[in-house]
Amino acid sequence: MAETANLKDIASQVRRDIIRMVSMAGSGHPGGSLSSTDFLTVLFFETLKHNPAKWDREGKDNDMFFLSAGHLSPVYYSVLARSGYFPAEELATFRMYGSRLQGHPSIERGLPGVHTASGSLGQGLSVACGAAIAKRLNKEENFIYALIGDGESEEGQIWEAALFAAQHKLDRLIAITDWNGQQIDGPVSSILDLGDLKAKWDAFGWSCKVVDGHNLEEIMAAYKWAKDGAGDGKPKMLLMKTEMGKDVDFMQGTHHWHGKAPNADQTVSALEQLKETLGDF
Repeated sequence: MAETANLKDIASQVRRDIIRMVSMAGSGHPGGSLSSTDFLTVLFFETLKHNPAKWDREGKDNDMFFLSAGHLSPVYYSVLARSGYFPAEELATFRMYGSRLQGHPSIERGLPGVHTASGSLGQGLSVACGAAIAKRLNKEENFIYALIGDGESEEGQIWEAALFAAQHKLDRLIAITDWNGQQIDGPVSSILDLGDLKAKWDAFGWSCKVVDGHNLEEIMAAYKWAKDGAGDGKPKMLLMKTEMGKDVDFMQGTHHWHGKAPNADQTVSALEQLKETLGDF
């Protein structure tokens, strides 16, 4: 088991990667990437059964992760690189023409770690359901993880997938919601209020837990809870309560940094707040 201090150091570097990638590209989505950093760090460096050196798109004998909220590609690319899927230096090509690191994940150039293209919101949970069915048919006892956004949860397809997963008792499907309360046009509550998300997922037949998405110990315990529930016939939902733009003071808690790159001075300010631990790319 990874030490909490080590995971905290990794998360700090991932946040630095996010800021530098978006700043260098002049575009991207830092806010939700920063809010998702802690629980994705725990997932990729502590919880997920995976082998970056032998990765393939089929994911045979490995757990699989699907990013439904594809605009969170900066954090996705960082955790992939830092866990060994490709060299961290490639992060410098983010959003460049011809790069494997497009603004939304693509499979066109075969980037290791990316099982499917994403970016059209609402679709990823359905894809994860299909992967969970495939694992069952192949008699593989691996877990399928999918990350969706709370703003994305306004999409009807999310709830169609929720019904499907419960109907088919996909109890090795573990979905995660980045519940930061913000989307591109403002607070989620003012755009299309989701109300009590836990009550909704419970009503759809899922086992659901609300988690402090920045507390590493609580996140680890939540993943264990979800995995320990395999065999109970219910898919799992982890509602990660987070802060948009976490750990960068001028980005935190506001929708204004959902999809905007910092300027040079703002980049310097952000990086001063984040410890370099693994070496910048």
